[in-house]
Parts: sequence; C-alpha cells; structure tokens
Amino acid sequence: MEMKNIPFGLTDWSKIVPTEHKGETGMAYWRTQQFDQIRVRLVEYTPGYRADHWCKKGHILFCLEGELHTELADGREFVLTPGVSYQVADDTDPHRSYTATGAKLFIVD
Repeated sequence: MEMKNIPFGLTDWSKIVPTEHKGETGMAYWRTQQFDQIRVRLVEYTPGYRADHWCKKGHILFCLEGELHTELADGREFVLTPGVSYQVADDTDPHRSYTATGAKLFIVD
C-alpha cells in the first residue's frame, strides 16, 4: 500500500452519514472516507449479521466493540474482540464474517 495525495486532516466520524449494507442476515452500517486509493471505514454490524459473500479484498481490521467471527475458505476461524486486529492481503485467504452480538470495527483497505 502506498499512501500518497493525502494531506493532513481530521475525520469526525459522527458527521459522516452511514450507508446501509445488507448481509445474508443482519445489517452493516459503513461510515466511509476515501483517500486517493485507500478506503477507511468505521463499520457497525448489527447482532446476527452474517456476510453474504466470500471476500477476496485485502483489509486491516481493528475491533473497537463487540465480537466478530471471521472464517476463511479453508475452514479456519478467528475471533476479534476489542483491541484485536487482523490483516489480510488482496486475493489471499477468502474470508467472510459474522457476529451474534454485534461489532464495531475500524477498517482500512
């Protein structure tokens, strides 16, 4: 990842209008900022959310609240809790996530 064309700035996430994204079950609410080629999001998953697809996009996820389960296509599963992050590159380890309790994440991709 090369970070360029991004002047210093602050983001007040409470002022960014969330967009709604349906999962297989539940909803995700994204507050998104785009900085050149880098997307930065504050994402909230409702209790019972389950992704409707296997994702191949690279991300860095940091769990702020709740608990997020991420399963990989090879059967491995990981749990994010507050203060825990994961990172995965583009086109490696297809993954999808779900949460029973809800979760709030900070995501860079």
